[in-house]
Amino acid sequence: MKQSEIKELSVEALAEKFAEYKKQHADLKMAHSVTPLENPLQIRTLRRTVARLATELTKRENQ
Repeated sequence: MKQSEIKELSVEALAEKFAEYKKQHADLKMAHSVTPLENPLQIRTLRRTVARLATELTKRENQ
């Protein structure tokens, strides 16, 4: 998810997406620890997306 897409979302949608992506990241990490993933770079992209969403949520809370 790109930063421009994140900025267009409402606060409720951001919180929803944040929870969704955070769960996907945890599931992917667990799956990778059991058996190696075909594309382990997915973990990195999900982690960065979660960080982008968290940053935007914090930014909007502080405004």
